[in-house]
Amino acid sequence: MKKNYLEKGYDMLPHKTCSVDRLITLSQDIQRVLEGKKTSTRRHGRYADPGEIMILRGKKFEIYKVYRQALRELTEEQAQSEGFANLNEYKDYILSIHPGLTWNPEAKVWVHEFRPLEE
Repeated sequence: MKKNYLEKGYDMLPHKTCSVDRLITLSQDIQRVLEGKKTSTRRHGRYADPGEIMILRGKKFEIYKVYRQALRELTEEQAQSEGFANLNEYKDYILSIHPGLTWNPEAKVWVHEFRPLEE
């Protein structure tokens, strides 16, 4: 069943490259989400549609916004939504978990923004 993203203010999204259950898998990132420090994540592929539910350690989170962004457009505030104090800390973390990767400001990533669901 295809959702009408235009109705909700989204452009039509291409097919997902992975599933929502693979969106956040590293224990330190899961902990940041559970502590309310991380409310977005950037991935090379698209892992979720707006409205999908991500479950981390039994807690539910709604994906409410999905869009493309060039790394050069990443702001300090957005780095904080990733759970880091600033953009440099976020860059250092990304490079540490992807050995051999270099920070390419022109690279485009998929941003997935989420919020906790009340039980």
